[in-house]
Amino acid sequence: MAARPSWRCRVCGAAWPCSPARLALLGEYREDRTALLVYLGLLLGEAMDDLAALHDGVAPPGLTDRIVTWARSRRPDHPGTPDPADR
Repeated sequence: MAARPSWRCRVCGAAWPCSPARLALLGEYREDRTALLVYLGLLLGEAMDDLAALHDGVAPPGLTDRIVTWARSRRPDHPGTPDPADR
């Protein structure tokens, strides 16, 4: 979990979710990518509020990519082929 209100990793200090946090989240939610995206969406709202309060009412750009977009499943190379991550 991120240190709040800065949304930095409590372990390494990098912007959360750092690479180890992303791997941990993918492992924890490996059977339910949708639940991971819902969870990250909720955290995005909290991060926007916290970070906007620290930066004169404006959340930093790229926050959605940083917190949510990375977790979307990748599309397979061939249309119609199921993505194993969506199982």
